[in-house]
Amino acid sequence: MSIVTLEVEVPSKFPAHRVFKAFSDFDIIAPKVNPQVFKSIETVEGNGDVGTIKIFTFGDGVPFKSAKYKVDALDTSNHSYSYSFIEGDNLIGILDSINYHISVVPFDGGCVFKQTVKYNCKGDEKPPEEFLKKEKELYEITYKAIEEYAAAHPETY
Repeated sequence: MSIVTLEVEVPSKFPAHRVFKAFSDFDIIAPKVNPQVFKSIETVEGNGDVGTIKIFTFGDGVPFKSAKYKVDALDTSNHSYSYSFIEGDNLIGILDSINYHISVVPFDGGCVFKQTVKYNCKGDEKPPEEFLKKEKELYEITYKAIEEYAAAHPETY
């Protein structure tokens, strides 16, 4: 089994706690700000803590229909969150799972949103470079859209 790793870093002028709070509400915000990618996200087991299972239903802007995701770790005091996609057509037939680790790191009055994505391949076949490039762009676009949403709702974020 091989692993392909993708790193995403996006600077923000907002403090880490505000950015992390917005991403804690990803299920609510993502379908509002990026409905072509995220049609809906629903919790089917748990309350958001470690072990929680969620079902993503994707929009028409991506070539996937749905996926199952599990919360692996949550550390609100350090603004970090880990989860894995464990089932779904987003595994493109060649992946066992996709692991994500998100951390929001304070930096120079704002923060840096850091996301490490590990594509766990079933065999020797790896996701194509074009796929990885589109994934990275999608993560960056979604981050900026969530940040804009949070900025427009300062009473909540």
